[in-house]
Amino acid sequence: MTSGRVTVYFAALLARTEDGWEASDTELDDVETLTDLADLAREAAVDDDTVVAFIEQEDAWFGVVRVDGEDDPRVFLSNAAAAARSSYGAMLTDELLGREEDDAADDLDSLDLDGTEDGEPESHNDVEDDDPLEAVNDTDGPPHGPLGDAGLLADLGIGEKELLALDGDALGTIADALGCTEVLEAVR
Repeated sequence: MTSGRVTVYFAALLARTEDGWEASDTELDDVETLTDLADLAREAAVDDDTVVAFIEQEDAWFGVVRVDGEDDPRVFLSNAAAAARSSYGAMLTDELLGREEDDAADDLDSLDLDGTEDGEPESHNDVEDDDPLEAVNDTDGPPHGPLGDAGLLADLGIGEKELLALDGDALGTIADALGCTEVLEAVR
């Protein structure tokens, strides 16, 4: 039985060009892995330049994936525990935690296609600790807070401390720092 609540995602790709940024809203229907998302970003790239993918689930969490040419994608999640409870967030969280696809499939069995869980959420983190890294090591569950590479946008105008402090319209703040607010709003 589902809760009847529809999960709303926003996803966009921002491709850096000589003339600034180009944005497109992104359909995630065929994205099942980080590799799929990176391939989608590379297709949007101009001359193998930087592409930044934004994924946001309402006010629960946001993720940023940066792809530079053929380099491995760099990923940041604002709240890994919240992200892990949704299909696209779980994909990114599992990648960051180094979980195997079979392990992730067991967790994804409890997710509906809209990214919500059946019934009550199970607690993956019974540790009452302020250190999310220790909580991850104790339970192999995602931390209640940021996870990933918080410095992935530092050379583009938003440093690690700024990224970690974001709340509210985080993607708008990031777009302001990148100088592409109008471009992002056009696809939002």
